[in-house]
Amino acid sequence: MSADGAGLADAGPIIVFDGICVLCNGWVRFLLKRDHRQRYRFAAMQTDAGRALLAAHGLDPDEPASFLLVENGRAWTDTDAIVRVLGDLGGPWRGAAAMRLLPKWLRDRLYRRVARNRYRWFGTTVCHVPTEAQRARFLDQPL
Repeated sequence: MSADGAGLADAGPIIVFDGICVLCNGWVRFLLKRDHRQRYRFAAMQTDAGRALLAAHGLDPDEPASFLLVENGRAWTDTDAIVRVLGDLGGPWRGAAAMRLLPKWLRDRLYRRVARNRYRWFGTTVCHVPTEAQRARFLDQPL
């Protein structure tokens, strides 16, 4: 891994999440259960890989308030990333595309309100501990 995160996303899309956020860990567990193609890999923002990816895409690793999806050298944040991931799961999750009917400024404003209050509303926890079968989908362990 380079310091700027280059090369990390070459093997498929990566989701950078807050490893100590209960809501964010719930999102990862949700995806692990429903991503039957095992397409997505994960990096907690508290890891070297997560920090490098955030910094490489203009997000402050010390003040992260965005969900980040990196795929094919492109990055999506906030609700654009969420809609993209859910739509890729297929089936009824493609209905998440309806979120795009709301203006982006409104969707992201609601997202950021939740993101700013995530610890207070949902709490904090230790990082998700993947099973042996899931371990290969996580880029590295927390610092």
